[in-house]
Amino acid sequence: MKKVLFLTLFVLLGMLAYGQRPNFSGGSRGGGPSITGNISGVLTDSVSGAAVEFATVVLIDAKSQKQIDGGLTDEKGEFRLSNLKLGTYNLSFTFMGYQGKEIKGITLTGKDPDYKIDNIPLVAEGVNLEEVEVVGQEVLVENKIDKLVYNADKDVTTKGGDATDVLRNVPLLEVDFDGNVSLRGASNVTILINGKLSTLFGANPGEALQTISADQIKSVEVVTTPTAKYDGEGTAGIINIITKKKSIEGFTGSVSTAIGNRNGRANINTNLARGRFGLNANVSSYFSWPLDRPSEFYRENTVNGITSTLSQIGVGTGTSFGPRGSIGAFYDFNAYSSINTSVSFFGRGGSNDSRIDATSTGLFDQNYTRFLDNTSLRGGFDWTTDYRKKFKTPEQELSMAFQLSGNKSDNESTILQEGDDPSLFRDERNDNDGLNLEYTLQTDYVHPFSNSVKLETGVKAILRRIDSDYLYEERQEGDLDYTIDQSRTDEFGYVQDVYAGYASFNLKFGKNWGVVAGARYELTDISGDFRDDPTTFANDYGNVLPSLIISRNFKNFSSLKASYTKRIQRPSLRTINPYIQVEDNRNISFGNPDLNPELTDQYDLTYQAFIKGLVINASVFYRTTSQTIENFTDVAFQDDGGIVTTIYDQSTFTNEIVDRFLGEVADREVSFTTFRNIGRAESLGFSLFSSKTIAKKLTIRGGFTLASYNAEATIGDQLVERDAWNFNANLSGTYTIKKGFRVEARGFFRGRRQTLQGFTPSFTIFSVGANRDIGKRASLGLSVLNPHRENNVFGSESRGENFYQFNRVEFPFRSFRVNFRLKFGKLNFKQARERRSKIRNNDQIRGGDNEGEGFGN
Repeated sequence: MKKVLFLTLFVLLGMLAYGQRPNFSGGSRGGGPSITGNISGVLTDSVSGAAVEFATVVLIDAKSQKQIDGGLTDEKGEFRLSNLKLGTYNLSFTFMGYQGKEIKGITLTGKDPDYKIDNIPLVAEGVNLEEVEVVGQEVLVENKIDKLVYNADKDVTTKGGDATDVLRNVPLLEVDFDGNVSLRGASNVTILINGKLSTLFGANPGEALQTISADQIKSVEVVTTPTAKYDGEGTAGIINIITKKKSIEGFTGSVSTAIGNRNGRANINTNLARGRFGLNANVSSYFSWPLDRPSEFYRENTVNGITSTLSQIGVGTGTSFGPRGSIGAFYDFNAYSSINTSVSFFGRGGSNDSRIDATSTGLFDQNYTRFLDNTSLRGGFDWTTDYRKKFKTPEQELSMAFQLSGNKSDNESTILQEGDDPSLFRDERNDNDGLNLEYTLQTDYVHPFSNSVKLETGVKAILRRIDSDYLYEERQEGDLDYTIDQSRTDEFGYVQDVYAGYASFNLKFGKNWGVVAGARYELTDISGDFRDDPTTFANDYGNVLPSLIISRNFKNFSSLKASYTKRIQRPSLRTINPYIQVEDNRNISFGNPDLNPELTDQYDLTYQAFIKGLVINASVFYRTTSQTIENFTDVAFQDDGGIVTTIYDQSTFTNEIVDRFLGEVADREVSFTTFRNIGRAESLGFSLFSSKTIAKKLTIRGGFTLASYNAEATIGDQLVERDAWNFNANLSGTYTIKKGFRVEARGFFRGRRQTLQGFTPSFTIFSVGANRDIGKRASLGLSVLNPHRENNVFGSESRGENFYQFNRVEFPFRSFRVNFRLKFGKLNFKQARERRSKIRNNDQIRGGDNEGEGFGN
C-alpha cells in the first residue's frame, strides 16, 4: 500500500500542474513583420561583479503588461531573447537573495531591431552600495544562503588534473590519497554530478573521481545543511560537481591535453545549438605511468601469554587508464516547456603487481614471500531525461525526471606464496564480477503563493538491483589444474528500494528575515540472499527527516544563519558486500550485510559577511550520530582443538565468515576488518573561511576546520571510547600579472584523524601553477605538485584488546604537468535555460578511509 501511495502521488502532481498550462497567444513565436528583434545582456552582482547565473528573466509587453517571453541567465550571467516582434517592452529580473530589478521602455524598430545591455547590476538584499568597496575581479569562492560554491574553472593549479585535485582546493573538504572525501572531518558525504548520483560512485568513489578531468568541472557546490528537497542520505553533507555545459548559438568546442611525469589526459568538448535545439558531446581519457608504492604492515597480539608478531614489507607497481564521455541534447518547445536528455559512459582499468616479504614470530616462526597480480576493469553508463514546465507566475515550475544507471565490474587476482614451511604454499585465483542497475523516478513541483511564500514538494522512487558473483580457485603444489573452493565461492543478490516524499516552505519576512522549513519521509525496503548459502535477510524502515533554516540579513552583505537537519545514512552496496578480500590470508576484509542505517542530527550557526573586499564565512556546528558505521578490526585465533575465538563479540554473519575462513587455511591467526555499527559519535566544531583582494591583483584565501571526535561503543561486554580533535587548514593565493596571465599557489594540511580504534596520519600537499592565454582561443599552463617531497605517507593505526596493528603506503605525489587548451567555433552565447537534472540520488554511505573493496572490485 505504501508503494502504491507513492505512485499515486506521482500522477497527482502531474495532473495538478497540467491544468495550469500557459496561454501562448500573443507570444513572440506568432505572426508579424518579417523582421524580428533580439534583446541580450549580462546580469552581475553589484558588489563583487560576479555573474548572476540562473536568474529569472521575464519579457513584458509595455502596453498590455502581458508576459511575452522569458528564461534564465547562463553560467556567465548572460541571456538572449530572440525572434521578438518589433515593439516596446519591459524587462524584469529576479533571483533569490537579490532585490528585483526592472528596465522599462526597450523599443525594437525596423531600423534598430536589436537591443544589448552590457551590464545589469543586481543588488543583494540588505546591501548599502555606499559602504561596500566594489572589486571587479573573478570570484573563486562564493557564499550563498544554502551552500558554498567553488568556481573550479578559475583555478589554474588544477589544469590537466582530475576531480580529486579540484576537491582538495575546496574549502571545508579533505581528500586522502585514495580519493576518499571528508566534509568538516566527517567522511559520510554524498557526491553528485550535475545534481544526480551516478553508479560510477557505487563501488569506489575515490577511483571514480580520478576518471573525471578537472578541465570538465565548472564548479563544486558544498551543501552542509541540505533542505527537505534533497535525499535524506549523506550525514556529513552533499558535494555537487557541476560540469561545463554551454548553451550557445552555432558550433563551438575545445580541445585540451596535459602530460606530466605521473599521468596524462586529453579532453574534447563540442557544443551545437540551432534555435531551440541544442546538442553537446564530450570525450576524455587519462592514463598513469607505472608507479612504485612501497608498503609496510605490522601486527602484534598476545594470546594466553604468548606474544606474536607479523611484519610485511613490500612494493607494488601499478598503472591505470580510463575513458569517459557524454552526449546530451535539449529542445525548448516554447518559453515555458523544455526537455533535456543525456547519456554518459565511463570506464576504468588498472593493474598492480606486487611482492611482499613477511616474517612472523611467536605463535608462528615463519618467513615467506607473496607475489600478487591484480587486474580490474569497470564500466558503466547513466541515461537521464528531464522534462521541465514553467508557468507565467515567476518561479512556478513542474519537473519530471527518469534515470537509468548501470555499472559492471570485474576484478581478478592471482596469488603465489612460498616460504620455509610447506603449509605456507598458496597458488590461488580470485574473481569478483559485479553488476549494479539503478532506476530512478522523480517529480518536483514549485508553487509561489506570493513573493514571500513558496512551496517546494515532490516524490521520488529509487530501485536498486545488485549482483556480486565471486569465485575462488586454488591449486596444490605440483598440480596442473585449479579446483574451485566451494566454501568461498557464491553469488550475492541485493535489492534496495527507497520511496520518498517531501514538502518545504520558503518564507520571507520583510527584507531581512528568511525561513526554509520542511520535512521528508523516506521508506526503505531491502533484502538479500545467496545462490548457494541458505542465509537470507530482509528489512524495512521509515524515517521522518525534518529541516529548518532561519536567516537574518544585515548591512554590508552580511548575514547570520541558524539551521537544523536530520539525516540518514544507509549501508551502501560496498559496505555490505560479503566478498572476502583475501590477497593476504592473515589480514582479510569484507562487507557486513547485518549493518543498520545511521541517523544524524546536525545543528549549525553560520555568519558570513563582505566588508570592503574581505569575505568572511564562520560556522559553529554540532553533530550527533547513532549507530555510526565505521571500519572495525578484530583478531581471531584457532586453538589446537579447532575452537575459534575473537577479541570482540561479532555479528552472526561475521562469525560465520571467520569460522569458515580459519577452517580452510593453514593459519590459525588472522586479523579481519569489516564494517559495523559501533555505537554513538558526537562532534563539536568550528570552521572559518576568508578571502581578501589586495590592489585588484592579489587575492589571498584561507580557512580551517577544528572538530572534536567523541565516540563510544559497547562491543560485547567491552566499552570502547575515544576522544580527540581533528584539524585541517588550507591557504592559497592568486596573483594576476596582467590580463590573461595568472599565477596561483596552494597549501593544504590535514592533521591526524582519529577513529574508534586508532587514527590515520597527517599529511600536507602544496601546489603552484601558472596559466597564460595565447590570443583569444588558446592557453598554456604549467603546474607543480609537492615539489618539496617526492612521496606522501598514508595509512592507519589500530589498537584493540591485546593487539596493535598499523599499515603504511608511500604514494608518489611529486609531479610536474604541462597543459594546453584550444577553443574553436563561433563563441556567441544565447539565452540559457537551467538544464541540470532534478535527480539527486544522494542517499548512501560510500565508505570512509581504508575501506575494503566493493562490488566487482
